[in-house]
Amino acid sequence: MIIQKAAVIGHPIGHTMSPFIQKRLFALSGIPMEYQVLDVPNLEEALPVLRSLDCFNITIPHKSGIIPYLEDMCESAKLCGSVNTVKVVGGKLHGFTTDGAGAAVSLAIHGLNFHRRVLILGNGGAARAIAFQAAIQRPDFDITITHREGSYEKALALANRLGDFARRRGDKNFLVRVMSYQELEEDRAGRYGLLVNTTSVGMYPHVDACPVSETVVGRCEAVFDAVFNPGETKLMRLARQQGVRAIGGMGMLVCQAAYSHKIWYDTEFDPQDLLRLIPEAQWEMERLFGGKET
Repeated sequence: MIIQKAAVIGHPIGHTMSPFIQKRLFALSGIPMEYQVLDVPNLEEALPVLRSLDCFNITIPHKSGIIPYLEDMCESAKLCGSVNTVKVVGGKLHGFTTDGAGAAVSLAIHGLNFHRRVLILGNGGAARAIAFQAAIQRPDFDITITHREGSYEKALALANRLGDFARRRGDKNFLVRVMSYQELEEDRAGRYGLLVNTTSVGMYPHVDACPVSETVVGRCEAVFDAVFNPGETKLMRLARQQGVRAIGGMGMLVCQAAYSHKIWYDTEFDPQDLLRLIPEAQWEMERLFGGKET
């Protein structure tokens, strides 16, 4: 029996849910594996070990640092400038990102999708991945990207990249906006199919914080908060109190891990298995880390 050698790498990497989630997924697929947690302060020095693996996941701070060492990258990873999943073939590293796909799968198994009008809070790595995934899935996308004071240029750069991508693809009926949080609050006529929070606002220990007001939440048909600690954020509570469907970030974490198996072994998981795994992973996170930051 050949045992697959897999790992998650990062630095520091004390608090990670990858071992629990990945071991459960490997058990579901029936593929025997050895999954390690590797603290990697220096990528170049770790290359011999990484090339001896069959596959590995990547967390901060190496999602962009790994790129110079890759044989190639998938189109989504190129668009986002970020890699979180690597397949090793003959000692060569092939890079992928599962962030956007994981968000899409999580939405799908919860009966949601990327509506034409998507409001994205934030403009960092997760925002890029989700914005491009929404654009890939809908040629007629309508995406609004928010920014804090001082991050306008970053948000505008993402908006321009989305526009360039759509024009290269030949899309004509698309729209991308950049809006400050103040402008968002004042735009009382604005309505959105899906609000996506990619910021850390509301994450433990600042659980009483919320990135937008109750009024903004009420103008959305559904809310997806990428924060997974706590399991229910203030943003999600505000949504549910107004009858707006809301899902949290653990689903994205589980589904992006599941999508890595599609890349590695072409494995497809039953949506019901993923739906069962999400609350189990949430419970395990609270058991392991409780009042600790993840």
